[in-house]
Amino acid sequence: MPSKLKPSSLKQLSVRGILNKFLMLFPPVFLMLPIFCHAEKPKETPSITPTLTVTLTQAQQTILPFKISANGNIAAWQEAIIGSEVNGLRLTNVLVNVGDVVNKGQLLAEFSAEAIEAELNQAKASLMEAEAQGKEAINNAERARTLQNTGAMSSQQIDQYTTASDTARARVEVAKAALATQQIRLKNTKLYSPDSGVISARSATVGAVIGTGDELFKLIRQARLEWRAEVISADLPNIKVGMQANVAAADGSSFKGKVRKLSPTVDTQTRNTLIYVDLPANSTAKAGMFAKGEFIVGQSSTLALPQQALVMRDGFTYVFGINDSHGKKIAKQIKVQTGRRIGNLVEIVSGLAPHQLLVATGGAFLSDNDLVKVVSPAVTKSRAKQ
Repeated sequence: MPSKLKPSSLKQLSVRGILNKFLMLFPPVFLMLPIFCHAEKPKETPSITPTLTVTLTQAQQTILPFKISANGNIAAWQEAIIGSEVNGLRLTNVLVNVGDVVNKGQLLAEFSAEAIEAELNQAKASLMEAEAQGKEAINNAERARTLQNTGAMSSQQIDQYTTASDTARARVEVAKAALATQQIRLKNTKLYSPDSGVISARSATVGAVIGTGDELFKLIRQARLEWRAEVISADLPNIKVGMQANVAAADGSSFKGKVRKLSPTVDTQTRNTLIYVDLPANSTAKAGMFAKGEFIVGQSSTLALPQQALVMRDGFTYVFGINDSHGKKIAKQIKVQTGRRIGNLVEIVSGLAPHQLLVATGGAFLSDNDLVKVVSPAVTKSRAKQ
């Protein structure tokens, strides 16, 4: 049988039940304290300290040129190959080297001439012999013709003397031609420059036996160089002969060139065409050097800003304008579209009013709606000196 509870135990159980029900209906006060404390906390006031001290600028109406950019190689205007015109002769003297400036007709190299001089003397002797025999044949033919009407000689004998005279004359001409050939060969033992220019390559070696047509030197004619620029075919109608081109070589030098001619064909693989630009004679460019440049095809008036006023973010270009709100200067981020770049100036194609006040420098440290302090450039400079 279950034990009977005492009256005191029953009283304790009833009190506990009442407390449990009370706690279920009303949460403890200490759990509610954080809520009341949070609700009663005062709101923080935004900082009124300027984020940055800035100077102002405005987009200026500026005349900027239209340019077509191109890349290409620098090459010789014309390169002459100087070779040997004699066969089997030994090279005895080489008078120039790579990089030497030569004049037209200047002696470049010499060959051994002993064998050709001997053959020349032989040709002279053969000519003298042919002339002597020819003189005798001509005299015999003349005497025979004087006896033609006397009947002392037959017509056949007279014809024989006449034929011998003509043959002798032909032999004299052959001997003269042989002599002229040897004289030309002797002249070719001295190699002369066909034009003025710069020696760009040399394969001539003293002591080598040279064959006919062997290359000995390469000459950049008149020391003229050209820039062979590659441009897309769509830009071709904008480029004209005589147009100026600004060229920058790989060594850092820059100079102005002039369009000499346009290639009549377009490359079927790249769809590019070559523009031949004459370079000035005093340029430091070298043949084979890579260069980039621009063709000036016109100009127009447009809005432009210094590069320092632009901010690049997430692949877009922005500037910061200044708005006046209750006496405070607020920086406002403005998205713009840029175009041509000439030196430190950048064309603003769209997104900007002509007379809008903009942050001149330091925009990279600003965010949209930042409070800024505006000072004049003179104040900024004086602070920088301090």
